[in-house]
Amino acid sequence: MGARAQRWENGRVVEVWGRFATFRPPPGAAALVGDFTDWKRRPLPISGPLTLEFPPDAYVEYAFLDEAGRPFADPDAPRPAENPWWPYARAFTTGDWRLEAPPLLSVPRERLRRERVFSEPFFAKRRVFVYEPPEAPRAVVFVQDGVAFFRLGRMAEVAEALVQAGAIHPARIVFLEPEDRDREYRMDPRYRAFVLEEVRPRYGEGLPAGFWGASLGGLAALWLWNEFPEAAFAMAHSPATKAVPGGRDAYAEPEWLLDRLVPHGGRVYLEVGVLEWLLAPARRLAARLSDLGVVHGYRERPSGHNWVTWRQGIAPGLRYLLGRDLPF
Repeated sequence: MGARAQRWENGRVVEVWGRFATFRPPPGAAALVGDFTDWKRRPLPISGPLTLEFPPDAYVEYAFLDEAGRPFADPDAPRPAENPWWPYARAFTTGDWRLEAPPLLSVPRERLRRERVFSEPFFAKRRVFVYEPPEAPRAVVFVQDGVAFFRLGRMAEVAEALVQAGAIHPARIVFLEPEDRDREYRMDPRYRAFVLEEVRPRYGEGLPAGFWGASLGGLAALWLWNEFPEAAFAMAHSPATKAVPGGRDAYAEPEWLLDRLVPHGGRVYLEVGVLEWLLAPARRLAARLSDLGVVHGYRERPSGHNWVTWRQGIAPGLRYLLGRDLPF
């Protein structure tokens, strides 16, 4: 038996030894859900102790469903997981998992600004938040789901720390926020026009441009990169490549973008968790980029489709795409 995980509140409901976890259903539990079941998509019935094997040194989020299919938290684990979608999520770790904490440095208020940009395709004003680096920017990054990356990912603070340490080129970061991400990030031509024809010229004229996002936002970042031959780079955390224009089921739809990728002079960095349904699509995407001769980096993390996974990838992504050894 391996050493029991000590960093999360694992009590009588969940016992962790090495890479194995035994779940003992609390009163009212009929099923177990988590990253390993794609949450509500593939619940595991549970009526007694259930032992599952996880990757070594992994971070795992979980919850229970009652007989009516309603989710509830492990009553023996009061500390919530760091998950903005599932308030009932709890977490544990296996083996010797450690958070890869990113470098952080506060950004002076005068280099952060909120703006609203009127968009002709949407005929409405859109929120934009801009980070200005401490030196003249050498590139511009357009981030999908910008509020989450700014607040949860603390991306501006990570970039500030890396620039000040001389690890990356200074870049302006433009945090964009959708109104309907399910529609806009599924290759909506209005969103393409908004980013490439309105936002990019306004904030990135004369600068190499890159696109960034997670999940459906990661799909949008790759699509924009593919649509813009002059793009310098793209970063995609757990890209939801199983999505089609106008679709609604990112679990079952074809990998529409995969067959439409074209040879590209820019570079791509991909990260994905091994406890998520997008692992195999991400592997196929990396293979497709290799077949096309696209310079890319790829990393799998022992965790799921969540901000613990994505937050750890921000600093490596910035280093890979904006490193001082790259010609900008």
